Amino acid sequence: MELVLWRHCDAESTLPDDARRLSARGRDEAARIGRWLSPRLPADCRIVVSPALRAQQTAQALQRPFATTDQLAPGATVDDVLSAAGWPDAASTVLVVGHEPTLGAVAGVLLGARDVARPLGKGEVVWLKPGAGDGVPATLVATMAPDTLRD
Repeated sequence: MELVLWRHCDAESTLPDDARRLSARGRDEAARIGRWLSPRLPADCRIVVSPALRAQQTAQALQRPFATTDQLAPGATVDDVLSAAGWPDAASTVLVVGHEPTLGAVAGVLLGARDVARPLGKGEVVWLKPGAGDGVPATLVATMAPDTLRD
């Protein structure tokens, strides 16, 4: 199993929190990352997404079916995310679209730094695969931020 963590893209500063929409910048970020991710994800990739509107809109940029789960809502724990993803036992690649600081904490834990997060910027992707048995749960495959991609 490979695990892809995608932080939602830039959102408007409105309330209530779960109804915040992507900003114009966020929509552009999601489109750029979506174009980068889509051809790299296997056809059988399972996509799980936070119910927050900004995460839903981020995932829609892929134009693939996805499942929404409350386990990924703002305030989720590392264990919630790993459970929703089925880490490390899922049969295929799983893409999780969610929030900080949780996704950064997940990356930190899986990269062997239990108490040190690896924060994700808005719209950033961190792609992980199972570790090589050296006591570190995962290995970093790739990272990508929207501002590094050009049309």
